[in-house]
Amino acid sequence: MEILITGGAGFIGSHFADYMLRSYPNDRIVCLDKLTYAGNMHNLEGALENKNFTFVCGDIADEGAVEKLFCSHSFGMVINFAAESHVDRSIADAAPFIRTNVAGVQTLLSACVRHNVARFHHISTDEVYGDMPFDDEVTKFGENSPLRPSSPYAASKAAADLLVGAYCRTYGLFATLSRCANNYGGRQFPEKLIPVCISRALNNLPVPVYGSGQNVREWLDVYDHCRAIDLILQKGTAGQVYNVGSGECLSNNALVGDILGILGKSRSLIEYVPDRMGHDRRYCTDSSMLRALGWRPQVTLAQGLARTVRWYVENKRWLECVLSGEYLKNNAHYAATNSIK
Repeated sequence: MEILITGGAGFIGSHFADYMLRSYPNDRIVCLDKLTYAGNMHNLEGALENKNFTFVCGDIADEGAVEKLFCSHSFGMVINFAAESHVDRSIADAAPFIRTNVAGVQTLLSACVRHNVARFHHISTDEVYGDMPFDDEVTKFGENSPLRPSSPYAASKAAADLLVGAYCRTYGLFATLSRCANNYGGRQFPEKLIPVCISRALNNLPVPVYGSGQNVREWLDVYDHCRAIDLILQKGTAGQVYNVGSGECLSNNALVGDILGILGKSRSLIEYVPDRMGHDRRYCTDSSMLRALGWRPQVTLAQGLARTVRWYVENKRWLECVLSGEYLKNNAHYAATNSIK
């Protein structure tokens, strides 16, 4: 089978590409990525050595490029990771988020309908549900909870979720979507909390934490997320939303403290900074529907954090390339030689 993974040069997408190449060695994987600042071809070094992997540089919101790609392949599955995903950037400028996260998803959905793609899966986020009070440690977001996004990023993802459901109902497209908790692991772009904390602490620099640090997030190892997506592709029901969460929720204060402890650094490195506008207070999801299919997280947060910290310590060159912008030169080479227009 030919499988299209969009956004595959990013953090989660590149891990999923590796996962699929290991798990399904007879399938052919095509990766489509625009190579924005968050895409990194160094993330795909292992995949590029596999004869069943092909990289194409392109924009999911470019209808002509997407149509050309679908005409040159016979995709049985399309899994969409492509997204603008950083909340702070969406607050500064929402336009790229609407283009990629809404118009881009519509372009992919329409192509899947035209070309009779058997399965479409969309990666969403628990942020579409909004938040809950700090002192509410009982309530969890279920798949049918109201969508109350707080940021332009979350609103763009909620809009895409509704489009996926509409294409499933109106056109009969076999589509599923998953709303995941905060992912972590190696190769995550260092604008997210965990890699920011690790990279700055390694250099004994202040670690910025928004507000009072009380904001609570649910944390999911990227490997467990890949396993969840695979299971949904195999057993998921058309039109169904699946929450993907570990059940392990932690305040930013506690998370950063744990990372500093692993690194043997003092909590005095924590620097509280003015809070983000519209900052969600607490997330926690109910993933019992996915667990009913047979999925369970295999990596505890303690195990995953230790492994993630170790990855960044052992891959300082990757981190240096990203922080310096050197990786963009490598991206430019692949964009010039593998673009579809």
